[in-house]
Amino acid sequence: MQASPAFQELRSKFRAFVFPMTIAFLVWYFLYVILAVYATDFMATKVFGNITWGLVIGLGQFVTTFLITFLYIRFANREIDPRAESIRLELEGGVA
Repeated sequence: MQASPAFQELRSKFRAFVFPMTIAFLVWYFLYVILAVYATDFMATKVFGNITWGLVIGLGQFVTTFLITFLYIRFANREIDPRAESIRLELEGGVA
């Protein structure tokens, strides 16, 4: 089954979403860490009140995590799950 075109397509679709999203998030995360270590003056700059850029970007990490989760669920429901279900049914001989 792993050599089948359907499985290869499923794997390709999955990787086309997951790898770029993972790289983008890691770059975003390490940028935050690097800024926290090397740009302390910038991270300590107040945006408004006692809210600093460090806090804004740190909270942005949480927002980004939830956004990526939302996007992945939507992607999986539209692209991955129907293909996986089709492969499962084929492997089980069409039994639901």
